[in-house]
Amino acid sequence: MFDAISPTNLFTFPFGKILSAAFQSALFLLYFCSMRYVLLILLFGLTCSVHFAPSKTRIKVVIDPGHGGNDPGHLSHSSKFLPEKDINLKIAKLVGGYINKYLSNVDIYYTRTDDTYPSLDQRVDLANNNNVDYFISIHCNGNAKKSVHGTESHIHNFDARQSYKFALELEKQFSQRAGRYSRGVKNNDDRAHSIQVLKFTRMTSVLVECGFMTNHSEAAYLNSSYGQEILASAIFRAFRTRAQADFPTVSLLETGSSGAYTIQILSSKGPIDTQDASFRKLESPVKRIKLNTSNSYKYKYVVGSYSTKKEAEGELAKVRKNGFPDAIVVEN
Repeated sequence: MFDAISPTNLFTFPFGKILSAAFQSALFLLYFCSMRYVLLILLFGLTCSVHFAPSKTRIKVVIDPGHGGNDPGHLSHSSKFLPEKDINLKIAKLVGGYINKYLSNVDIYYTRTDDTYPSLDQRVDLANNNNVDYFISIHCNGNAKKSVHGTESHIHNFDARQSYKFALELEKQFSQRAGRYSRGVKNNDDRAHSIQVLKFTRMTSVLVECGFMTNHSEAAYLNSSYGQEILASAIFRAFRTRAQADFPTVSLLETGSSGAYTIQILSSKGPIDTQDASFRKLESPVKRIKLNTSNSYKYKYVVGSYSTKKEAEGELAKVRKNGFPDAIVVEN
């Protein structure tokens, strides 16, 4: 059999000897013209597919409180503390509540909202079947050594670049905002085994370990409403940061921005980073506002947005308790 005609073998083709030089040149020109039009058609099709691709307008996230039902998860050494499954659920609901309150265009799916146990397959299927963008599995850790403590964020492996970025942001928030000791990002090599909900989900997926139930002081923190709120706030902030970076075309404006009242926590002469450690106890994101004034204090810092003054005053005591005793309610 003969090889297909190509630019390299055209002139060695068996009947080439009987073709005139002019005819050979015509065939050569025809070959390249044909290829040019094929390339143009391919490029046109690619351009059209990119141009007409629908823009993403919403983000989907699955929040997975680990364990549940007959599976309690890790237990503390003290019977007065809740089992892991209950803490996971409390933190998960707080994270979802913060997303609903402060972000728009985000759809939330929970693997469970009560003391039931969805199988690992069901958790994976919920995420994959709904084509979600993020999967956040919330857990607490345990260790035979009571001294071991700190947070961890687990991914399947380091090839999952988006998951790795999300995990890094989570540990940054746990450390810098929540003031927890970070044990870093872990993968299969660190665990010496895979995690089903990370291995088989087809999106950015992270499993967070919020602390060790087997460490007495950390177990007390995990069982406190304060600790749960701080950890949930850190997870929320990490999610918000990554969602804004991964989906810049999706509007994630805070839903409370149109409220008539807010809480002013302080003012300053120079700008203070809104991620400053002094703000880490606050549940709501801090907003810095530059003032048009001749006064030496050029910036003010506010949290929350409330439709009524009464609603704002209801949150004021909590803000004062969390380190800002001079906070006041002001109109937007």
